[in-house]
Amino acid sequence: MTALDRTPDAPFASLILPIHNQADHIGKVVSGFLADFAKLPRSCELVLVPNGCHDASPEICAELAAQHPDNVQLVGPLQRGGWGRAINAGLEAARGEVLGYTNSARTTPETATLMLAYAMAYPDTALKAQRRIRESAIRRAGSVLYNFECRRLFDLATWDIDGTPKFFPRRYHHLMQISSDAELYDLEWMRACRYAGYPVVEIPIYPTERFGGRSTTSYRSAVRMLVGAYRMRGSFQSAPPGGVLPEPADAGTPAGERLPAGQLGRVAG
Repeated sequence: MTALDRTPDAPFASLILPIHNQADHIGKVVSGFLADFAKLPRSCELVLVPNGCHDASPEICAELAAQHPDNVQLVGPLQRGGWGRAINAGLEAARGEVLGYTNSARTTPETATLMLAYAMAYPDTALKAQRRIRESAIRRAGSVLYNFECRRLFDLATWDIDGTPKFFPRRYHHLMQISSDAELYDLEWMRACRYAGYPVVEIPIYPTERFGGRSTTSYRSAVRMLVGAYRMRGSFQSAPPGGVLPEPADAGTPAGERLPAGQLGRVAG
């Protein structure tokens, strides 16, 4: 979607919510988000993307979109699951100038609204959450190992690669072209920021318990993430997804739309 495709009443921001078997709580989650978003000075929409669901989540999401046509979009449902696959499908439909995604089973409305307020105040910055605590010693240990590996391989100054919500301006071209369809999506997102020089600001949050359902992060997926990060290292010095941006048509191109190939920026951690 280009600037010409967006209508004058398009929302300022779009938040993509991948949905996987969350029929027992997704209605409450969406209602909470919409109530909190109403406090913001600019409009925001939710993009619901049911993916790989085996419960009534798609039907409930369809009802929510019908009830709130101005603030809720339904994409899919996607037959195949996948964190990255759902986010990319949501990005194709999102109408906002600022785009974001988050874990719909863990993110509170207050956290999402806080980060949207930051996005309004700092429109030229990519924002991500940095979770301060984890729910178990095993998950903490796995997270430290994975993040240490990513820091060493890609020189990323963060200890929470997968922290969400994440928000960024639509014009950050490289972040619209992430190719991973599963667990490595957030690493590729951070790597693209590092490569392209996009400024990243981390907002500390204290995550809550899951609203319901079970986490899709298993021992098997954790191993895939560790191995996948190692395999990704060889492509770091080549162009990230989306390649090098085209030359601007004139000197009036806004700052942040084009960056020299290979320019490395600092990711705040």
